[in-house]
Amino acid sequence: AAFRRPRQIPVDEFLGGVVEAAGERPVRVCVLEGIVDHTNVGAIFRSAAALNVDGILVSPTCCDPLYRRSARVSMGTVFQVPWAYLPEGWTELLHTLGFRTAAMALRDDSVRLDDPRLAAERKLAVVMGTEGDGLADATIAACDYTVRIPMHHGVDSLNVAAASAVAFYQLGKPAE
Repeated sequence: AAFRRPRQIPVDEFLGGVVEAAGERPVRVCVLEGIVDHTNVGAIFRSAAALNVDGILVSPTCCDPLYRRSARVSMGTVFQVPWAYLPEGWTELLHTLGFRTAAMALRDDSVRLDDPRLAAERKLAVVMGTEGDGLADATIAACDYTVRIPMHHGVDSLNVAAASAVAFYQLGKPAE
């Protein structure tokens, strides 16, 4: 199929619409930094749709969500979940717009994904990094939280698509 790409909405306008649509409920968005596997991008979009993520923000180093493999794996949800491209320096922009940021990273100083502070945030951006290397050190340093999924049986990490589903499920719960 051939189609024209929709006009790219500036991130501040995009997030303003996402916040407005959320009303009084918490806003959850996901940032994809440098994810280069189209299958993972599609799976993240599918999880975002299923688990009610408000929008996805794609970094300049991430692969194209409209690539045919991404669209296919997403089961078409790349056309359903609102998304926009991020400019360089996006962490500062998110903070300016009132979002707190949660870098998903395997660090000793990480808080657990079930930390109640995360669920209590009104506007939260979950930041997911590239396969293998994860997030850039500068990105982690610029985020408000560094977050890890607790693991068992000697497993140290999950695939980025699987980790996104776990994070979306956990962080989509209302604060208790």
